[in-house]
Amino acid sequence: MPDEVVTGLTTHDIRFPTSRTLDGSDAMNPDPDYSAAYLVLGTDSEDGLEGHGFAFTIGRGNEVQRAAIEALAPMVVGLSLPAELADMGGFAKRLVHDSQLRWLGPEKGIMHMAIAAVVNAMWDLKAKREGKPLWRLLAESSPEQLVDLLDFRYLTDALTPAEALHILRAAEPGRAERAARLLRRGYPAYTTTPGWLGYDDAKLTRLCREALAAGYTQIKLKVGADLADDVRRLRLAREVCGPDVRIAIDANQRWDVDDAVRWMRELAPFDPWWIEEPTSPDDVLGHAAIARAIAPIKVATGEHVQNRIVFKQLLQARALSVLQIDAARVGGVNENVAILLLAAKFGVPVCPHAGGVGLCELVRHLSMFDYVAVSGVIDDRVIEYVDHLHEHFVDPAVVRDGHYVTPTMPGFSAAMYPESIAAYRYPDGSAWAGAMTIGGTATTSQDRGRRSWSG
Repeated sequence: MPDEVVTGLTTHDIRFPTSRTLDGSDAMNPDPDYSAAYLVLGTDSEDGLEGHGFAFTIGRGNEVQRAAIEALAPMVVGLSLPAELADMGGFAKRLVHDSQLRWLGPEKGIMHMAIAAVVNAMWDLKAKREGKPLWRLLAESSPEQLVDLLDFRYLTDALTPAEALHILRAAEPGRAERAARLLRRGYPAYTTTPGWLGYDDAKLTRLCREALAAGYTQIKLKVGADLADDVRRLRLAREVCGPDVRIAIDANQRWDVDDAVRWMRELAPFDPWWIEEPTSPDDVLGHAAIARAIAPIKVATGEHVQNRIVFKQLLQARALSVLQIDAARVGGVNENVAILLLAAKFGVPVCPHAGGVGLCELVRHLSMFDYVAVSGVIDDRVIEYVDHLHEHFVDPAVVRDGHYVTPTMPGFSAAMYPESIAAYRYPDGSAWAGAMTIGGTATTSQDRGRRSWSG
């Protein structure tokens, strides 16, 4: 019988016109159109299973990200499916360490995100083949199998394979009980839905009340564009939420170090739980300086951190109090497992970034795996939730009573409905067709970009 192989890598440019309602708006990204450079790994398997993955963007440039994913096709199409699924560590390392592709990074930017999309798609396929949701597939792996997934290059001054094994073995007792608890109760969530910077005060207060009624004990507001506006908005949110609900705030990299310190001193009376991305995600020493200056307010970052090496440095420098992984930013599942182990080594809680297109769907698996098989801890840990676009996914993220419902469907929850792919494919999907003909007025940030380019 011939070996099963990967027969194709198909990509789609999927964009949602969220800038029309300012969903997702913040100080650095005032008009995002949530987008996904989406791929499907096809096989000749008798079971007909496919692997789905994507890289998240916010509009223009999604075509560049799609091209980066397609550049990996010669390294993936034709591979033996049984061999690659049996050696997921080797599969990821071959992509990351390709001698020519590394020149485009190394391990950063659009190529690393493209690798993440392909690696995650292969994990989606593997989990489907095993008949398990990804979190359970990982959590039921042995410590030795998990360590074999990891690339320890550049990490051993902070985390060695022996230390990783020790962390994983220490968490083995109680795995079954923690998995059962997840299935009963889910994983705590917080919501950013009230906090987009483009929302007016009435919408902010209404959405804060709705968040409390839905069982959330933490919300997040965007800040950083105007200090007086931030003071007013935080005061309104605190009046609605009261003293016991945590309010995190997010500057989306807007400030220099001194600006961050000055701004946070003005916002401190409203008791922010953390300040997220106060400055450039690459500025390890800047984050450390901010953390020292504003303590005990926490510093959180990670959404745009490019790889495990920068996370290592942030932890070594005590530059963050909350580590935020992103399921589609670093090199996929494998590198995120390494980052979870680094966080466990340094005793720092992980509260992932989510929202966007499909990020909630994916990252819940990683946090649940962390709870069951790595940290064993769920207190003071929350996954971000944004109530946007979940209806387009076959296995959507669901939050009840302020908790993510634990997924049970096999796979990594990345698959979108074909109808959604067709409708939101850019620029010819039905959601985009005719957008430029409505009174001759540009209706989204995509349209504005198209007008300026075409003159």
